Amino acid sequence: MLALVCAALLQTFGGPAVIAPSVNTVARGQFTRIDSPRQVVARTADQWTALWRAHAPDRELPAVDFSTDMVVAVFLGSRPTAGFRVEIVGVREEKGATIVQDREPKPPPGAITAQVITAPFHIVTVPARAGEILFEKIN
Repeated sequence: MLALVCAALLQTFGGPAVIAPSVNTVARGQFTRIDSPRQVVARTADQWTALWRAHAPDRELPAVDFSTDMVVAVFLGSRPTAGFRVEIVGVREEKGATIVQDREPKPPPGAITAQVITAPFHIVTVPARAGEILFEKIN
């Protein structure tokens, strides 16, 4: 109940409004064929197919219902060792834009990590929204 009151107050007074308390992971991992940093939004089946083919052309395309959802993805690009990750943690609406929040945990200084080049990524579906999509790094 308290959460509903807080959400209503934020919307009433122009604060950020959460539109997706959780995101639905489609794929997440350390290895992708996309080796440069990218933040991607796919609102149509054609955009989704092109993104998936660039990411994992040898894997079956996951189904997405674009009448209700859209795909957002963050690709970190190549990293020199294991231990790097990316996680899309939330989506909110603010001043007419949709803000996708992600965080990038890094291996701590002095950590022993596998000496392998990785390319961390996270691909999710969220409720479809019109308008501008912005990405925000959080700690």
